[in-house]
Amino acid sequence: MENTQTAGSRDMELINRLARRKLSPEEVYTFPVVLCDNETDRDFERFSIPALERLAELFVGKTGIFDHDPKGRNQTARIYSAELVSDPGHTTRSGEVYHCVRAKAYMMRTRSNEDFIREIDGGIKKEVSVSCSAAKKVCSICGADKRRKGCNHVKGRMYGGRLCENIIGEPTDAYEWSFVAVPAQPAAGITKALADGRETEIKALRRELTEQRAEIDKARADLIAEIVRLGQFCVPAYTAEAVNALCAGMTVDELLTFKEQTRKLVKTARINSVLQSGDEAARKPVIGGFKLKK
Repeated sequence: MENTQTAGSRDMELINRLARRKLSPEEVYTFPVVLCDNETDRDFERFSIPALERLAELFVGKTGIFDHDPKGRNQTARIYSAELVSDPGHTTRSGEVYHCVRAKAYMMRTRSNEDFIREIDGGIKKEVSVSCSAAKKVCSICGADKRRKGCNHVKGRMYGGRLCENIIGEPTDAYEWSFVAVPAQPAAGITKALADGRETEIKALRRELTEQRAEIDKARADLIAEIVRLGQFCVPAYTAEAVNALCAGMTVDELLTFKEQTRKLVKTARINSVLQSGDEAARKPVIGGFKLKK
């Protein structure tokens, strides 16, 4: 978040397009905010880059409220400009160059919101979430538009080493943006201006984190592929899809343990003996404490 300062002439020109009377710089408080981006969110959904470009247009003039509660008394700020920006040094989980909608908002300086402005300046009120509608929600695995027809892929699960996500496209409207405690998109929120040296440091750290995440993802994929290979020695039903579903929530350490347990079970042929038993309950194998669904 930028330090409190007088809005510039260009800012005031844009703000006054929304105001009923001409406002002075001393009357308004402005702050930048990241509304949304193309990173995978907590619900395993993400915006397409063209969708973000359209949202940057739709959100200009939209009101900022609290907790998506659409009551007039909750209106606190308004977007007066927005643009799509990218960071070539930052790659998303899906492998795209990071893009976000970076906006500027303003509110009137009044006695009633003095404390709220202090909370923004102090970094207490920071996280935001957006409310919008879109015509498309596409499966990242098969490309099916889930708003028109379904598919068998479940978001959040891995399929052949790929994470299933819903890709939101073709926004039709932007309703509002809200201050919230826990946004669906972790990076959405009020930002602050950094000195050039600090920006360079942040970008370097982002590149390092991106590289580390890529290495972890590759290690996970290699471990899962090895577990599939080991299991298929004895268990025809031990398919890549079943193993991916089983391993989706495991850490790398848990996968290493699971692989070692699978190796031992293969050597002792315990998997075959369980699957060939007449006990239906026993045919749902329990492998080293991890239950494998049919």
